[in-house]
Amino acid sequence: MRFYLAPMEGITGYIYRNALYSCYNNIDKYFTPFIMPNRNRCFNSRELKDVLPENNRGMYTVPQILSNNAEDFVKTALELQSMGYEEVNLNLGCPSRTVVTKMRGAGFLGEQKLLEKFLDEIFDTLDLKLSVKTRIGMEDAEEFYELIEIYNKYPMEELIIHPRLQTDYYKNKPNLDVFADALSLSRNRVCYNGDIFTKKDYEAFTARFPQVETVMLGRGMLTDPDLAGHITKGTLPDKEKFREFHDILCTEYEKVMSGDRNVLFKMKELWFYMIHMFPDSAKYAKKIKKAQHLNEYRAAVDALFCDRELRMPGGNEG
Repeated sequence: MRFYLAPMEGITGYIYRNALYSCYNNIDKYFTPFIMPNRNRCFNSRELKDVLPENNRGMYTVPQILSNNAEDFVKTALELQSMGYEEVNLNLGCPSRTVVTKMRGAGFLGEQKLLEKFLDEIFDTLDLKLSVKTRIGMEDAEEFYELIEIYNKYPMEELIIHPRLQTDYYKNKPNLDVFADALSLSRNRVCYNGDIFTKKDYEAFTARFPQVETVMLGRGMLTDPDLAGHITKGTLPDKEKFREFHDILCTEYEKVMSGDRNVLFKMKELWFYMIHMFPDSAKYAKKIKKAQHLNEYRAAVDALFCDRELRMPGGNEG
């Protein structure tokens, strides 16, 4: 099985990816949070820093582009190709209302004629690997059967399917019946994405879909950065390694951000997920959340790591 890191806006930037690669190194492809180009520019300063080759050494990194304009997509993809990237990914999965109302991300799925025209242009123009990350539709799972006919017209590197609707956001369960149909209908290689939080989740998925060779991990990886290792190698929780991972993140954010507040915002966002690796941790989570300065934050984290052990992989969902 091959494992990919899902792109998570504001979280899985180059600092997070490098820490993950340094401490665990069990991910085959690292997808960047989306780049949103326009006619005036390919990247803003944050996006450019995230894709600079020097910030992605050693990793197979795939920049993701969020656009409904073929010219903007092509211009950005060519710029990325000039940096040495071999593959770019089209975001057709973001369910955010602010994205969808602009007919981007999952919002593009509701305009199938325009989507097909867009795909015609980018596949005709570009000479590099193109993958697509998609949901199964906007409001009705039946939409997917028209979408897969469109997708089958193009030689994608792979089709990454998160089998939820845009209106589901991250609620409800992934529609595995539609995913099963996707496997039989797709002419492109298919990667699965959605709700694999533990080894038990993974085993249940692969028992039903033994033919799937690639899985993209998102929120499960944010909770347990060694999730792929637990799945494939049977590794046990390693608190020292987890602490090393945490410390690298915090130190690197301090280097590039000004003031405690910005660093704390990033770290608290991650603890929303990571705290579930520690059982009986509510009081520690509260102290981390309430910390206003890095010295308070470090004291709360020190207490957590001192007093609590990591849960066994395959325990309750984070």
